[in-house]
Amino acid sequence: MTRYTPRCAARVLLVDRADRLLLFRGFDPAHPEGGHWWFTPGGGLDPGETYADGAARELAEETGLRLTVAEFGEPVHADVAEFSFDGVSYRQEQRFFLVRVAAHEVNTTGFSEVERGSVDGYRWWSAEELCSTAERCYPPDLPAVLTRALTGVPATAGGASC
Repeated sequence: MTRYTPRCAARVLLVDRADRLLLFRGFDPAHPEGGHWWFTPGGGLDPGETYADGAARELAEETGLRLTVAEFGEPVHADVAEFSFDGVSYRQEQRFFLVRVAAHEVNTTGFSEVERGSVDGYRWWSAEELCSTAERCYPPDLPAVLTRALTGVPATAGGASC
């Protein structure tokens, strides 16, 4: 039986004016043979942080985009993910925030040591590219999550998928 370390995380759906979503490409440094996957900016909350606080901090650290907590609004999606990373199994309760920008030049100089050792790229993805890719993206239902966020459909009401 796997023992999971509980973790709360804030994730950001950073979308540009062309409705493209920023994703990072990473791998598990403990198991690099496991391949790569794409994921949204964000990460674990620090003690005492709210989800919006964590989203603002993580976005600034990982992309260089600095926004006030008030600019994040309410989460547009929530889920629980179970995964292993760097030798630790996590059960992560996560909230996703939608942030729209006209454009943004990503600056990763704020990456932590772990991020510098496990993230090897980023790119902006259209919804069509997300739906048609054979590459792993997280969460697995990311195209539907993005569609619901962009159309304002509540997560409980379902939404378009690929």
